[in-house]
Amino acid sequence: MPRLKLADLTGLCIFNHLVDDLVMQPDTVAMTANLDTVFSALADPTRRSILAMLLEDDMAVTDVAEPFQMSLTAISKHLGILAEAGLISREKRGRVIWCKLEPDAMRAASVWMQGFGQFEPVDLDAFERFLEGELTDSETPVETQG
Repeated sequence: MPRLKLADLTGLCIFNHLVDDLVMQPDTVAMTANLDTVFSALADPTRRSILAMLLEDDMAVTDVAEPFQMSLTAISKHLGILAEAGLISREKRGRVIWCKLEPDAMRAASVWMQGFGQFEPVDLDAFERFLEGELTDSETPVETQG
């Protein structure tokens, strides 16, 4: 089993420090609520499909509804959830309501998720062995030449 490297520990400590900083910031509650809303909206496959469609271009609500076998009312509810999460915006142009992808809400969720991808999983048993080895090394008396 490979020894845990100091770089692994440093990364873990930095990550913990960043998390502690987030917990202490007043904006964290609002950010967490927004992330909860975004991830809740993304949890539904229909809503993810709608977002994929809107990657291509803005679409009228009726065009968004076309590929799905559900009522316009059901699609409107999905669009409302996406709009509430800030993932899309809706704009009335004449008689038609248009939907547009809003990537900023997705960006915040992406940044949050990327924080977990930069650290290797830590093997706690290896961490314990590392600490025991460091403690044993520091307790060994150093011989002096003389």
